Amino acid sequence: MRIALVGTRGIPANYGGFETFAEEVSTRLAERGHDVTVYCRERYAELVYRGVNLRYLPTIRHKYLDTIAHTALSTADLFLRKYDVVLYCNAANAIFTLWPRFFGKPTALNVDGIERRRKKWNRLARAWYLVSEWLATWCASAIVSDAETIRAYYLERFGKNSTFIPYGADVGKIPASDRVEALGLTPGRYVLYVSRMEPENNALLVRRAFERVKTEYKLALVGDAPYAESYIAEVRNTRDPRIVFPGAVYGEGYRQLQSHCAAYVQATEVGGTHPALIEAMGRGALVLYLNVPESTEVAGGVAVAFEPSEDDLTEKLQWALDLAPGDREAMGSRAMERIRERYSWDSVTQQYESLLSTLVRRK
Repeated sequence: MRIALVGTRGIPANYGGFETFAEEVSTRLAERGHDVTVYCRERYAELVYRGVNLRYLPTIRHKYLDTIAHTALSTADLFLRKYDVVLYCNAANAIFTLWPRFFGKPTALNVDGIERRRKKWNRLARAWYLVSEWLATWCASAIVSDAETIRAYYLERFGKNSTFIPYGADVGKIPASDRVEALGLTPGRYVLYVSRMEPENNALLVRRAFERVKTEYKLALVGDAPYAESYIAEVRNTRDPRIVFPGAVYGEGYRQLQSHCAAYVQATEVGGTHPALIEAMGRGALVLYLNVPESTEVAGGVAVAFEPSEDDLTEKLQWALDLAPGDREAMGSRAMERIRERYSWDSVTQQYESLLSTLVRRK
């Protein structure tokens, strides 16, 4: 098939979950013999990356217009090219999934989580996401949910069934630790948090809870975000020398950080399957996660939930760091096995290949 992937910042992944998804699935589809193009906002040195064609188009660098402007231009560009099927990401792009269908190009839309609940959006943006949820149910040829709770949401609210395909992750620890040590961290002696530094991801809650933990372990708050300067400044406003802020970390450094942490904290409130959560579980980390349905679904009883309060998170962090290393490793091994069984990238790619093939045959 000739497949286009639209709605992310592009690949190689250097931003968030959708970009990692785009890289992992597109490169695997290319390995299976498909002609795959990813539309990109961020320029890479080459026009082809790991067998995937990269199509660069401009955008409007604005908090509320960045994604929609680039997707609109990408959709217009689709009309000039011979694709068999188009995979869109992000429910905000739902309105664009209708137009390629008029030109014989079926579309699938990964709706992600319930984005309108993110604190960073104003009323207009939240209204757009609410309308887009409804548009997704009839504009796209098929919609994809990456969590059963999101699938249930669309079914109950709109009476629309979706195809459940989870996010994926690699399994196994990375032996090397040089990138960890370069950040001033000792393998096995730090707590890790990774997310975009936005309010609903609760980096501030994690920092404040950790400040109350009695330990010599460190906390690494990893991440960044455009258009969130004031919140990031608030998160960084600490005098605790145990807390470090490496910024955004990708690739080998990111894999090493997850492989060698004593515990991993997932504090996100909004979204479907959170990529960093299953990636940390896949690396065998002891995981503490904010008690929301999407994360509980992934955890499957092999990670520890905490409530959205400093007191509860402080208590759970203290418990985790007081555990014997062998006990932490045992819990991490169970988490790793769960990811191996349910969330492999090869399985995810197979499911997307099957869905896209079905859409092309129907056309």
